[in-house]
Parts: sequence; structure tokens; C-alpha cells
Amino acid sequence: MRDHPHADDTAHPEVWTGRATNRVQWLLALVGAACMALGIELAVDSAWTSGVAPLAMSVVGCIAAGLLVLFGTLAFVHVDLKLDKESLEVRCGHMGLPRRRIPLSHVAGADFTALVTPRHWGGWGYRWRPEKGTAVVVRRGEGIVLRLWDGHTFTITVDNAESAVRVIRARLRTITPGPAA
Repeated sequence: MRDHPHADDTAHPEVWTGRATNRVQWLLALVGAACMALGIELAVDSAWTSGVAPLAMSVVGCIAAGLLVLFGTLAFVHVDLKLDKESLEVRCGHMGLPRRRIPLSHVAGADFTALVTPRHWGGWGYRWRPEKGTAVVVRRGEGIVLRLWDGHTFTITVDNAESAVRVIRARLRTITPGPAA
């Protein structure tokens, strides 16, 4: 984990940003790229004599599996968290999708958790479990658990989560609470 530039500030910044990265996802993205390359190789230079249908199914299958793995893993290589005076915004991957914006008026409280693992949530990515709530998990480690006024929770893995919780709690003291609309 890396040091966050706002870790020891006593005055909270206007906009707090944090990030968590999972380098293992890059290996999975390479597997997806390799599947796509195999599909392209089969399409361009095939010596199949058993007909066009098996070749077409192999090419389409390899390319489809490669795209699914490639984009599915690149979407969760990292998560960015932006916390301003009004809301908390979570963006995943290089395209920023999926994205979730939670107004601070919908947050009842925030807690630090020292260990969030993909195993607790059923894998990496944007997860929902009825007994636990919703989470964005990109790596094993520290995270933030938001308790929302509607009774749900939202967990995010992010570096220097303790600092984020301090900033969220400070901002919550100045906001009029209200249930999610």
C-alpha cells in the first residue's frame, strides 16, 4: 500500500482522493488478450479441413472469451475514490465504469475495516450480497464501510482508508442527514 498525500493533515482537504490497485488483474487481462490473439490467428492462418462451421465457432469463441476476460478484468484493475463536501464518488477501471455517486446526506456513518478480501465478497469487482450489502473490491486489504440511511452498506477497498473515514466523519458532522430518495 502506498502513502496517501493527505494522511496526516489535521485540516481536511476540499477534495480527498484515494485509489486501490490490483496488479494481478493485468495478468488476467493478458490471458484475455492471448485468447483474442488465438482467435485472430485461427481466422487468418487456419489449415482446418473439417469445414467452415467449426472454424467460425472457434474464432468467434476465442475472440468473445478474450474480449470478456480482457474488458472484465481491466474494469477492475483499480478503483478511484473522490470525496468532496457533498458526495462520495467511486469509479472503477480506466473508463471509470461502473461508477457510483453517493451524496453524503445519504450516509449515516463510516467505519474503517482493516481487511476486505475478494473471498468475503465472492471475487473481485462490483459485488452485492444480501447479508453484507454492496462492495467494490479490487484487492485484499483495508477499506471503508459506509452505513447508509436506508439500512444498506457500501464497502470500498482503498489505500489509506482510515484517513478517508476521518474525512467522511468530519463532513457528516456538518450535513443534515436524510434517507435516500
